[in-house]
Amino acid sequence: IPKKAAMYAIPYEYYEKYKVRRYGFHGTSHDFVSKRVGELLGKDRKDLKIIVCHLGNGASVSAVDHGKSVDTSMGLTPLEGLMMGTRSGDMDPAIVGFIAEKENLTAAEVINICNKKSGVLGLSGISSDFRDLVEAAAAGNDHAQTTLEAYAYRVGKYIGAYAAAMNGVDAIVFTAGIGENNAQVRALISQYTGFLGCEIDLEKNKAAVGVEAFISTPESKVTALVVPTNEELAIARETVRLVNA
Repeated sequence: IPKKAAMYAIPYEYYEKYKVRRYGFHGTSHDFVSKRVGELLGKDRKDLKIIVCHLGNGASVSAVDHGKSVDTSMGLTPLEGLMMGTRSGDMDPAIVGFIAEKENLTAAEVINICNKKSGVLGLSGISSDFRDLVEAAAAGNDHAQTTLEAYAYRVGKYIGAYAAAMNGVDAIVFTAGIGENNAQVRALISQYTGFLGCEIDLEKNKAAVGVEAFISTPESKVTALVVPTNEELAIARETVRLVNA
């Protein structure tokens, strides 16, 4: 990740002392999936601009520009970025001090709340499982519906940001538990991809559950796909490569 994307706007001495910067996570998944997208499109990944949406209980988005990750939504820790199962994702850092003062908590205790009691679970007040949220929303629960919409909105914003970061995008791919299996969440996210020329075929999207599938329309300028991740295989391949190096 280039410095312009990795560095935080805090005193540089904290990088020098403690290496505070964006590192990102889910790297094996983003690597595996972006390679597979190239294979499915019959092209070399180095000729493509790909946005990978790893949407599971932990979630991150990456921008893979000609085979290299140039930005990713998680940061120094997995707490930054998208709203997740129990993690807050992006928020005003002053909230930590504000809640600590109001609730008589330490900063560490508030960070623990942000990691374990926030995100989809905290906002909905129902569950961190998207299947429960979809069911509750269908039954008329406003908190569940708002949580689904807020989640999709944040993913959509990152897709737009990374399209700008790469000055274009050829493919948007969904992976991990939610990305592979939850057609409703993918459909909600697709509300924010039309300006890129990415049009989702709702019937193809609905049928794509846990399988590799193209879910964009034939006319779509940007290809949308579902590609199941396989981090174990990616690690095994990398191990073989290192052993044989």
